[in-house]
Amino acid sequence: MSRNLDRRRFLGRSAAATTGLAIGANLTLPAVHAVGSDAIRVGLVGCGGRGTGAAEQIMRAGKDVRLVALGDLFRERLESSFQALGRAGGENFAVTKERCFVGIDAYKQVIDSGVDAVLLATPPHFRPAHVEAAVAAGKHVFVEKPVGVDAPGTLRVREACRVAARKGLSVVSGLMLHYDESMQRTIEQVHGGAIGRIVALECNYNVGGLWVIHRQPGWSDMEWQLRNWYYFTWLSGDHIVEQHVHLLDLVAWAMKGEYPVRAVGSGGRQARTDRVYGNIYDHHAVRYEFAGGPRCYSSCRQQDGTANEISCFAFGTHGTADLLKRSIAGERPWQYETAAGKKVRNIWGGHQEEQIAFVESVRSGKPIDNGEYMCQSTLMAIMGRMATYTGQEVTWEQVTASKEDFTPTRYEFAPHAVAPVAVPGVTKLS
Repeated sequence: MSRNLDRRRFLGRSAAATTGLAIGANLTLPAVHAVGSDAIRVGLVGCGGRGTGAAEQIMRAGKDVRLVALGDLFRERLESSFQALGRAGGENFAVTKERCFVGIDAYKQVIDSGVDAVLLATPPHFRPAHVEAAVAAGKHVFVEKPVGVDAPGTLRVREACRVAARKGLSVVSGLMLHYDESMQRTIEQVHGGAIGRIVALECNYNVGGLWVIHRQPGWSDMEWQLRNWYYFTWLSGDHIVEQHVHLLDLVAWAMKGEYPVRAVGSGGRQARTDRVYGNIYDHHAVRYEFAGGPRCYSSCRQQDGTANEISCFAFGTHGTADLLKRSIAGERPWQYETAAGKKVRNIWGGHQEEQIAFVESVRSGKPIDNGEYMCQSTLMAIMGRMATYTGQEVTWEQVTASKEDFTPTRYEFAPHAVAPVAVPGVTKLS
């Protein structure tokens, strides 16, 4: 199978993409369960690792859930997801060839395929358009983090979430720690005064490098960037937005939903300098300042051969909370333990629980609205990137007023220049 798509197919205009006959003719179909009228019908937009994982989890969230449609920009990624989900889903997998869609407009076909809810898990650049379309069509949405790569897009999502609330639609965020019971209990301790008044916070997401997709002969600029999306700011937002947003969101949660008033930072790329790494940084360090004085010292790094640390702390007048270890030291020491008396080993709990909550909200008619915090936390991450890229102090007002919009003039497999790597002191706020 050719890995290249011509311009017409990329734009989603081919008969295959339009009718859903976009999946390989030689694909072996799993046994498909007939969908009952009382089943919750779900579609997946974005068939990469996270999207496939979310789809597996929602199929495990209830017997009355049926995954019925898949959409992705790339045929081979959809086929891989189709096979994996068919093996994992059992009777809850009800996707047919006619409900598999490939192309830039695949999200529209998934939304229009008769689903009740959609899982949105493409590269973050596309999140605003996809959320807007799903809400306009009256669909419940699961929205993977982050919800945008720039402030204008993120504010579009926030407005769409407000429309969803008025329509009685659920908006569930992929910031899954909010759904982890052990983290909920830990935050309750912090909010209940176990560490006193918070005076400072620290969060670190320092890890090695991730996957990378090398350019292949015949790929246009746009196709390569879309396949290697993590390393282009216009598609991922940089890793401070795409990955570190989890810990920045946790900081804001500990602060009872308060967000910083200003930020200053530094960053750059020292280890990942080859053009295959696009134009994002490989490290960021940001000091966030909150009204009333508390500061958060934030760092994130993706460099091989360096010390790994994923941690988040809240320092109070009477103690310290180690949030990811679900523990408190100080005047009121505390440690979360499971019913079996064990400490939590998986610091990233909540993936399955968020899908169970999503399904229950649709089933019960009691919508969930995570829109505000998922948008605000994305803006906090964007604020940090703006500070590191420019070397300037950035206020919250400057972030929300920013006109920096990474949307390209058109989506087609054609030349698409890579923006220069940001240079602090040279790159300007916009």
